[in-house]
Amino acid sequence: MSAKIKIIPFGGVRENGKNMYAVDVNGSIYILDCGLKYPENELLGIDVVIPDWSYLRENKDRIVAVFLTHGHADAIGALPYFLSEFNVPVFGSEMTIALAKLNVADEPKVKNYDDFHVVDEKTEIDFGDVVVSFFSTTHSIPESLGIDLKTDEGQIVYTGDFKFDQTAKPGYQTDYARLGAIGQAGVLAVLSDSANAENPNMNASEQAIAESIEETFNYRNGRVVVACVASNILRIQQVFDAAAKTGRKVCLTGQDLEKIVNTAMKLGKLSFDDDLLVTPEQLDSLEPAETIILQTGKMGEPIKSIQRMANKQEKKLNIQEGDLVYIATTPSHAMDTTVAQTRDMVYRAGGEVKAISDEMNSSGHAYKRDLQLMLNLLKPKYLVPIQGEYRLLNAHANAAMELGMPADHIFILAKGDVLTYAKDTMGLGEGIDVSDTMIDGIGVGDIGNIVLRDRKVLADDGIFIAVVTIDRKKKQIVADPKITSRGFVYVKANKDLMQESGQIIRKAVQNNLDNKEFDWGHLKQDVREHLSHYLFEQTHRRPVILPVIMEANQHHRRSSSKDKATTGKAHAKDTKAVSKPKGKAKANPKAKTASKSKPAADSQSANKPRRNRKRRPRAKKPVVDKKD
Repeated sequence: MSAKIKIIPFGGVRENGKNMYAVDVNGSIYILDCGLKYPENELLGIDVVIPDWSYLRENKDRIVAVFLTHGHADAIGALPYFLSEFNVPVFGSEMTIALAKLNVADEPKVKNYDDFHVVDEKTEIDFGDVVVSFFSTTHSIPESLGIDLKTDEGQIVYTGDFKFDQTAKPGYQTDYARLGAIGQAGVLAVLSDSANAENPNMNASEQAIAESIEETFNYRNGRVVVACVASNILRIQQVFDAAAKTGRKVCLTGQDLEKIVNTAMKLGKLSFDDDLLVTPEQLDSLEPAETIILQTGKMGEPIKSIQRMANKQEKKLNIQEGDLVYIATTPSHAMDTTVAQTRDMVYRAGGEVKAISDEMNSSGHAYKRDLQLMLNLLKPKYLVPIQGEYRLLNAHANAAMELGMPADHIFILAKGDVLTYAKDTMGLGEGIDVSDTMIDGIGVGDIGNIVLRDRKVLADDGIFIAVVTIDRKKKQIVADPKITSRGFVYVKANKDLMQESGQIIRKAVQNNLDNKEFDWGHLKQDVREHLSHYLFEQTHRRPVILPVIMEANQHHRRSSSKDKATTGKAHAKDTKAVSKPKGKAKANPKAKTASKSKPAADSQSANKPRRNRKRRPRAKKPVVDKKD
């Protein structure tokens, strides 16, 4: 019986990062990677973005497991959020699982999760319809793996992040023989990394990059601030090696980096002398030429932390005159503008900037010829380019067509597309809804497009707040509108604008009060529309307009016996508070009667039900002026 296969991307296509793909074989769902991406500039205030797995919630009983290719955030970053909803096993290499455990330990809901399984390139797992195995690849983190799902219809291969480097050291080497064997067995489809597909030039070897880092440290007289992704273990090892050879000490910044370094050390993936590392406090005793500051930033993202250092916003370590900021990682093309701004900030602070990518073609991802070599080794029937913006996926498709692959055997998917293989044919089926899930602080998914739109408007045009108090019963405005503006215009310099806005608000509110069918929603909307039209005419800006309508005399219900008792108490207290008149004053006859006979509270509570007497405190006797 032929297998029915579906391939569904939940992220990682037409975008950078957030890799997550589901392969459905005869109703069983296999999850490949579970990553996040860092927000782009327009995602104001968002910490990270993770995939939307609404479809998986509806089919959670069919999920078999999660299989991880490597330990970078774009492959494991969303795992804590995923495991808080789906209790399934997780498979990965020793280093990958160790980093995944660090991520999961920071999430209170799943900190006790322990269904992790360590695999390697020799592991095979038989799930019945599918046999899952792995193969070694070269990337910037040790023990990176590709994943092979063997089905009755052929193999589904997921390369993960990879490149080919003949000088790679053990732990980073590609198993070419294994790739050839997979190709000989017959590959139905390959999901292949496209992040560097536009690059026609060969990547520099890691040996050449290590020599460049050492040369930079050796010929620099001042401090060197190295900007690096925290989980780029290979680059961190190269920085440590170069520092040791040039007589420098390394200062680590941030708890995330320290955790990753300690974990890699315990597993034997990082090696260095015990006296190489120093604390920020020990830097003062060292000469600038003896210092390396390794900056990785929050969640391993270094560029924003470099900006904070340049703007003197860090508590201990900031950019000083003569510092060199050495960008030892290759940011994605989406970060080009941010990197350019960061360079400018560093120079303003008195430092200089140098990047590995300025001098050599360094990347942890396969360039065009590497991608073609992978296709020649695997010989797939169908290709699904993944991980990259559309132009990168398209470049990968063009590289495949140069090898003779038919265009109708290449599928550039979008999130939620369902690629279906049945009856010896692969094609697009009915898609599913897949969006992004925003993480803002501790909020997961509570930020949507409407909130982001409002944040964008606030950032661009500011907010305009109008507070009005009305008496709906008398159909009049009690107090003049009070107007507050933030991020829109400077109020003191725009008095005419504010006065005219106040008149527009008064007119809109009064029109609504005069309307017999008064409606709060219509009132606020009317104020917004009139104000928005006027403000745009005057300023060509559209701030967020927030009308705040308050009502006086809101309680119009008939007085009950309980209200009368309360009124009596208030009257007694008010009488007590009255100051003595200077001349003769007529005493309140009611108050005199109350003072000569029973207390006011007794007379008022006489008509109350018996059960309420004990609960109500006795009112004090009113004070009466007895002067003649």
